[in-house]
Amino acid sequence: MNILIINGSPRGEKSNTIKLADAFVDGMNESGENTVTTVELNRLDIKACRGCFGCWKATPGKCVIKDDMPELLEKIIGADMIIYSFPLYYFGVPGLMKNMIDRQLPNVLPFMEERTDGIGSGSHAARYDFSGKKYAVISTCGFYSAKGNYDAVCGMFDHICGKDNYERIFCGQGELFSVQSLSERTGEYLAAVRRAGNEYANGGITDATRAELDTMLFPKEVFEEMADASWGIDRESGEKTDESLVFTKQMAALYDRKSWDGQDRVLEINYTDLDRTYQIRLGRDGSEVFSDGSLTYTTRIETPWQVWLDVAAGKIGGSEALAKHLYRVTGDFSLMIKWNEFFPQKGAAASNSGSTVSKQTKKPLMWVMIVMWMFLWTAVPIDTFAGGLASIGFCALVPLILRGHLTTIYDRLTGTAVLVLSAAALMLGQTGLFGIDSVLAGRIIPDIGYLIFGLMWLISCFTKEPLCAAYVKYGYGGENALDNPIFVTANRILAAAWGILYIVLAPTAFVIQSSGNTAAAMAVCSVMPVIMGIFTVWFEKWYPAHVAAGNY
Repeated sequence: MNILIINGSPRGEKSNTIKLADAFVDGMNESGENTVTTVELNRLDIKACRGCFGCWKATPGKCVIKDDMPELLEKIIGADMIIYSFPLYYFGVPGLMKNMIDRQLPNVLPFMEERTDGIGSGSHAARYDFSGKKYAVISTCGFYSAKGNYDAVCGMFDHICGKDNYERIFCGQGELFSVQSLSERTGEYLAAVRRAGNEYANGGITDATRAELDTMLFPKEVFEEMADASWGIDRESGEKTDESLVFTKQMAALYDRKSWDGQDRVLEINYTDLDRTYQIRLGRDGSEVFSDGSLTYTTRIETPWQVWLDVAAGKIGGSEALAKHLYRVTGDFSLMIKWNEFFPQKGAAASNSGSTVSKQTKKPLMWVMIVMWMFLWTAVPIDTFAGGLASIGFCALVPLILRGHLTTIYDRLTGTAVLVLSAAALMLGQTGLFGIDSVLAGRIIPDIGYLIFGLMWLISCFTKEPLCAAYVKYGYGGENALDNPIFVTANRILAAAWGILYIVLAPTAFVIQSSGNTAAAMAVCSVMPVIMGIFTVWFEKWYPAHVAAGNY
């Protein structure tokens, strides 16, 4: 297909709308390569129509004005599909686009005829066969929503292309497509436009994609706060404001008041190289920016200006930059952990922060894996045969418990190990094979379990996904958490600590039990994990904050 994109933005290649048009065509190309030509009207010499009708009388089909329009008319005639791309200017098309449209008069005949689609009260027949030509109208505007602002545009293209004979994508908040720090959200929208292009090439855009295209990039109040701040002018004094203050106000506008958890927070950002400090108060009713230092911060970020811009634009991950000590954080670190909750960019149709968990699939359950081991450790010492039977019975229930949940390799390793050890307990408890009586088996088998469990933890330290990370990553961005060096390092340290604990518990429990003090052995095996659990809760809060504060 020969596709002609007519870019009617005075900004030309820097247009926000052309990003949508290009994404739409990229989507079409996924279903088959097309020949695409883009015409930048701001580079062409296209004069206004004189209304002389020379193209009808003196030189039929040819305009008497000597400029670039005749060449463009040839492209329009030869195209299989025309995409009109432009920003909304004063509720219509920009002057460049309107001039070009007016100059298409040579493509129609002067003789009157009635239209069959009910548009208008008269028409002119096409000079050339345009019957199979396809059209799309793609536009962005500066309002929070496109709804209700394109009446004049739709009326004009109903006449030009025929009612319901052209695809349309109208997007509000168009200026945000040039804001790098919002690229995550605008990137989502462009992905939806690309998908729309692919669906269009395969028969038609689906209702689900149309609904996504009609979803505002940000809520009305958020967008209007960002738009007001973007002008860089103080609302009351009219004086120009610093670029860093503009950026900070726009960031503050992203604050989701629904994330308020009963605790007011003050985020203080110090741009170290600019020697400028701003405070953002985050409360139940929204956010407010202060530049006078009058508040007491709860969280403070010290960062070079460009580093924070790069983080906001997604050029470098925030956690990666923190791990490289490109900026530091002091105070309450929980704000950083829940950053995407306080300052969300994801749209309604977006995935859950990179998580692989869908609405139909639930997160893995670490407690199920631990309970399988606990059955072995507690039941077998009491009664080797009955304990082994109970452990096997619980393992049989695990598939039902985990139905609808993701499972990890550690669930499968645990299930296999516990089943094998439980079967061994059954056999030894009933027959006393190899001269091992049931009492001795009740001591040895749980200790072997401690050793295997510890080795599983310890070996996982050397993998991409430590054992604990496989379960908790969904609260930290899903698979994306594994790209966070602080998250991975913290989980490796914890996995090593748990591994060493259980490897040490195995011989310790055996020695204590061998002295005849089974109760003491069980107490040690119960108390030590509790102490390690308390350490884990403390460490997972302390370590990220310790690194963030520049302590390394």
